[in-house]
Amino acid sequence: MDLSVVVPTLNGRDRLAACLDALAAHAPDAEVIVANGPSADGTTGMVRDRDDVDVLVEISDRTVNVARNAGIEVATGDAVALVDYDNRIGERWLDAVRSGLDEADVVTGPVTPVEPCREPGDVGGDPETDAATTDTDGPERRTIAGRDVTYFEGGNVVFRRETLRDLDGFDEYLHTGGARDVAHRLARMDHGVAWRDDLAVTKELPSPTAADGGRSAREWGWKYRSLAYRLLKNYGIRPTVVARAGSHAATDAVGAAGDVVRGELTPSRWAATGRDVLVGLAGGSSDGLVARSRDRSPARNPNGISARADRAVARYDRRVREE
Repeated sequence: MDLSVVVPTLNGRDRLAACLDALAAHAPDAEVIVANGPSADGTTGMVRDRDDVDVLVEISDRTVNVARNAGIEVATGDAVALVDYDNRIGERWLDAVRSGLDEADVVTGPVTPVEPCREPGDVGGDPETDAATTDTDGPERRTIAGRDVTYFEGGNVVFRRETLRDLDGFDEYLHTGGARDVAHRLARMDHGVAWRDDLAVTKELPSPTAADGGRSAREWGWKYRSLAYRLLKNYGIRPTVVARAGSHAATDAVGAAGDVVRGELTPSRWAATGRDVLVGLAGGSSDGLVARSRDRSPARNPNGISARADRAVARYDRRVREE
């Protein structure tokens, strides 16, 4: 098995270095691809100084799904792993990849958070806010519109190359929720997802004071825009889909109201949050239906790898220099 590992990163130089160290120690023969962009903390220089990174792809977009696709696009392995820059693989990870892909087209495993080791200049990146799990109890599963969906951790997952081809990668419309969207599409195409306890990584949590490039991981508008888009794109207008989105909104509304009662949130901010939720639901629903009509194939991905060829603004490819 030839393995490529794609590491999307944004302003996480020191945690990225630890991730790359773990890959060099436990998967030394893997092709390593870093998709960076656009970082302002010296990530480019750090990566170019290393001899264990095969390709550095510089992109201008700030979304993790564009970075994932940019890395997948240049990967050559018959298996492609996605590992977040703040995750560190363990010594059993590579064996778990081989065993897992013998069982299914996609394999994922647990992510264990650890306390941050703060380094000067280390700033926050762009984690997926709706990851499937951070424990060892197995993946999250749901039945939606009669379809059994197995979610996976977007920063610790390995695909067979042909599976990524069938998916056309990740949907770049989504600023968050790309992994969950892929889970819906995998279920539609009957691609299995295997869980391996030994496909384990540790995640260094960001410092509470770390900057995130001006974005919030709990941005309400995009949370609900993403949710509505995924559901409408993949399932169309169904009572169960509407009920699911409404249930999420009602739960968050009650939680936010509790924050108002406890004095942790102002009434005006609660009202503004409700407005953001409604705008996000409306926009995501409309865009999801448009996307559904644009791509009626099983991939349901009008914004995938094949949709554009201008992700990379620069590429440093050690493989070319070695030929």
